[in-house]
Amino acid sequence: MTKSEHITFRQFMLQEHRRVGVTKDLIFLLEDIATACRIISHQIRSGAFSGTLGATEDTNVQGETQKQLDVIANDQFMLHCANTSRVAALVSEELDNVVWQKDAPKKGDYIVYFDPLDGSSNLELNISVGSIFSIVELEEDLSSTDDAAVLIAGQKQVCAGYALYGPSTSLVVTTGDGVNGFTHLNGTGEFLLTFPNMTVPAATNEFAINASRQKYWYPPVARYVDECLHGSDGPRGKNFNMRWVASMVAEVHRILTRGGVFLYPVDTQNADMGGRLRLLYEANPMGFIIEQAGGKASVGGSRILDVAPSDLHQRVPVLLGSSEEIDLLDDYHNS
Repeated sequence: MTKSEHITFRQFMLQEHRRVGVTKDLIFLLEDIATACRIISHQIRSGAFSGTLGATEDTNVQGETQKQLDVIANDQFMLHCANTSRVAALVSEELDNVVWQKDAPKKGDYIVYFDPLDGSSNLELNISVGSIFSIVELEEDLSSTDDAAVLIAGQKQVCAGYALYGPSTSLVVTTGDGVNGFTHLNGTGEFLLTFPNMTVPAATNEFAINASRQKYWYPPVARYVDECLHGSDGPRGKNFNMRWVASMVAEVHRILTRGGVFLYPVDTQNADMGGRLRLLYEANPMGFIIEQAGGKASVGGSRILDVAPSDLHQRVPVLLGSSEEIDLLDDYHNS
């Protein structure tokens, strides 16, 4: 398929405006996010020459050492998301508190949550990393601008997406009516529609989990993985492949393109934190995307998008992907 046969991100979003009523302000915001992702992609590709692949001397609110590109990516999201007049607040993995753009947010304004550079520990290894974002539209005026005002359940998202910085730069987006993937055409500012109507097959024979944590797993996850590893001779009656990239964006992108499940469960070592991945800007957007593609996303026995947030940087278990596997995992957790 040639460039002329692909429509641009803007053309696609304008079609969605006419077809399902995606607002023009949301389109403007998504275009700004796409611009931020394009710049981040360039910064990553030139990091070895600019000397920005290494770590800073700082840690973020998570207690994690910040990479220089974590800071650069965060700055790009902050700068470009603030362009849209309806953005009321920005919530970043890299910042302790909400950054309010308005003193008196109104109904219809947007809250933008983002992990500006997921998987940044992979940067020096030249392994794929990404950015994750989520957008919620306020359903009423806000009487105050404290952090509690942005603790909104994932089921209220109006849009979610991610950028994957790999051999090519992909932008995958849902506005609540399916999932579509775009690829950046090098040398231009254009993202072109290359993966329309992305879906997650209901069945799979592939799972992704960090097996080095096996000794910490609770029985439901240990049982599931053990049955998969027994393959055709075990109770599942088929062979499974195991994967682990240590980049949530790369794992989810694989699931969207060929199926599978991604598991980062709560275990005995991270239970005091509630899990490993953050609810508002990792689990919620990825859960929304997976559900919109026909898959399921769970914390282990219940839906991720139903979790009521209690903290900006709240952590939760994440089990997502092909629906048959997540149903089985939920059964194991609930039995």
